[in-house]
Amino acid sequence: MQRFDLNQIPHSPWKNGGGSTREIVCFPPGADMDSFAWRISVATIAQPGPFSAFAGIDRQIMLLDGDGVQLVSAAAGIDHTLQPRWQPFAFSGDVALDCTLLGGTSTDFNVMTRRGEWSAQVEVIKAEPGSSLSADSPAGLCMVLDGRCKTADGTLLEPGQGLWWSPSQPLQQALVLTPQLTGAHLVRVSLHPSL
Repeated sequence: MQRFDLNQIPHSPWKNGGGSTREIVCFPPGADMDSFAWRISVATIAQPGPFSAFAGIDRQIMLLDGDGVQLVSAAAGIDHTLQPRWQPFAFSGDVALDCTLLGGTSTDFNVMTRRGEWSAQVEVIKAEPGSSLSADSPAGLCMVLDGRCKTADGTLLEPGQGLWWSPSQPLQQALVLTPQLTGAHLVRVSLHPSL
């Protein structure tokens, strides 16, 4: 199980200059954009422009912060407003989308899985004090969106911090996160290999 903090992950600028990406995890280790099985990242969108198409990839995107964007593909019949925040939207990576800003810069959470190899469930969970959130999928990620959570070993997680695990670094037991004080919102990604 690996801990991460978005504030400590470097930004990689896009080639078109329209934004940047912070890659949280890419599996298997060392895989590039043509060979990954799944990938989770956070992107900052600063200018309108096209989304790159990824053949054979299923995508899910969710607004974390900012005014949101409009995603359009006339050919695929997609016209989706990525707003309000924390609402996952699934689409095929085969489709090239045009992205228009609805205001200023937006930050979004992205999950990509290679079709036929892995599938992902992305959900936002509101956890109340005294409750706990568990995760036991073969691979996955939990990240705090607001509030604070504590792991079973006492590690405190703040917004933008979280944990991920993979088949090469599996959970030894179910991950349990306990919200502190007023509760917390978390995004949980459960990843499963396709049969």
